[in-house]
Amino acid sequence: MRQFEKSGSKLHTWAERPESFHQFKVGQIRGFIAAAMRHHNDCRIGCVGEYGVVRVGIVAGHRGNLRAMTENAPAREQRLDSPGVGPHPLPWPQDARLDEALLEAGDARNVVDEFRYWSHEAIVEELQRRRHPFHVAIENWEHDFNIGTVVRNANAFGATAVHIVGRKRWNRRGAMVTDRYQTVHHHPDAAALASWASAAECALVGIDNLPGSRPIETTALPQHCVLLFGQEGPGLSEQARQAVELVCSIAQFGSTRSINAGVASGIAMHSWIQQHVVPSWEG
Repeated sequence: MRQFEKSGSKLHTWAERPESFHQFKVGQIRGFIAAAMRHHNDCRIGCVGEYGVVRVGIVAGHRGNLRAMTENAPAREQRLDSPGVGPHPLPWPQDARLDEALLEAGDARNVVDEFRYWSHEAIVEELQRRRHPFHVAIENWEHDFNIGTVVRNANAFGATAVHIVGRKRWNRRGAMVTDRYQTVHHHPDAAALASWASAAECALVGIDNLPGSRPIETTALPQHCVLLFGQEGPGLSEQARQAVELVCSIAQFGSTRSINAGVASGIAMHSWIQQHVVPSWEG
């Protein structure tokens, strides 16, 4: 497998012998793609095919031709678990939001059907217009694996931004690439986050099952707020507990002392949606 070929501003990943492509496992294919994306920051993936992958390419720059990584992967091979679609039939629609490389090769990204074939920039621009006025923050002192899930949930529920508190580096695996569509800020500690929230006129709301916390199921959440989650295990740090204006808990009915931060973030965001978005549907 030859992984990289550079030509001007173009970067391709391809197989010297496409007929031998079936020898590679799905995980290896993903590894080749991930390596290419690390090699060049501005990469897009084209991935289509009835039986897994008919064409896979990495394109750097704003336009470029995809080089086939393989042709017609055999039906017996494991499929890539992609929700994608194939090349768009000709003639292509005239829409400035569409990406010609995706129209040609297909769109394998994990995006809703409305955004199929849209360029990354067009999707982000549209999401910016739709975002809700709440933010999400999570403490990161031990490279918590839940942070990726929190980012993915923030994307799903339309949070304005995600704030990482503590270590700047975080585990992106659980985000499933949604961080590319989401604004992500970093703060060195909870005090810095509190200072930012005050300047932005956003109430800082902690989510943790602490003594004296108020049940999120019956508490009115501020429309403009930052929902702050603690590190997996210890929960909100002492500094975070001092910084928040309000702490809300999530009702539990089993034997475990807590649910993980990724799950808690989804519940809390949906609670905000129920209070501030759903009523407009009924009106």
